[in-house]
Amino acid sequence: MSSWTQRPQASAAFLNPALVAAVAATAARDYEREAFGRLMPWPMAFIVAPLVLHRPTRQALPTSTRTHLTNWVADHPALVAGITARSTSLAPAVREGLRFGLRHQMLTIEQGSLKSRIPSKSRTEGELADLIKAASLIGRWTAKSDNPSTVFALLGVRP
Repeated sequence: MSSWTQRPQASAAFLNPALVAAVAATAARDYEREAFGRLMPWPMAFIVAPLVLHRPTRQALPTSTRTHLTNWVADHPALVAGITARSTSLAPAVREGLRFGLRHQMLTIEQGSLKSRIPSKSRTEGELADLIKAASLIGRWTAKSDNPSTVFALLGVRP
């Protein structure tokens, strides 16, 4: 990642480490709840970011986890086609966000997985609320898969 003074203002604001950490921590928290205590594998953070931070993808997400990921992928081929490129381009921001989350105790690593340390309720509004809501959905949605590699394969991303 380039230094803060060299980043475009919009990029610095939207891909700031605190936001990326909050998105990852929210997904990890709700993954753990949905998976009855099983923790979110840390590579899943690289899936959460391109699904949540890309507005058209975020807006196309289902409203509940009742929609199966396979069906959503089949219904949104244009969005899914871009996830690989977005996950690659967002990887530095995700790594920076994970380091921020670990340093500021929003996240911990336990047995190679992410454990969230953020509270369950937060007072957010506007686009931030949309991001947090989407991250929560992605955490719960991906927890329904028995194997994280299935999620990666469906989205066309290599861990």
